[in-house]
Amino acid sequence: MPAFEPPGIAPHIPAETYHRAQREGRPIIVVHPTTPPVRRPARAYLVPLVLGLAVTLGVLGTVAATLALLEFAVRTAALVAGAAGPIGLGLTFRLARPRK
Repeated sequence: MPAFEPPGIAPHIPAETYHRAQREGRPIIVVHPTTPPVRRPARAYLVPLVLGLAVTLGVLGTVAATLALLEFAVRTAALVAGAAGPIGLGLTFRLARPRK
């Protein structure tokens, strides 16, 4: 009897096993072992982390510089207003009062 390769079946299944399964009416189950998924190396996480930290520090630095500039402007305005004395208050009240 010539060797028989069943159609559509992996070649490592012996014909004898195939024929026995056909006679007994049992299905043939082919199990393909899978490899575990490949883990990403730590270096792949390092670049986005460093980039995110750099952007965060840049934003924090910009906010700190803006607040420092605002504080300097407020202190300067308070110093000028304090040096001007009542003239500054008089002009402020005169400009704020509606005309009759």
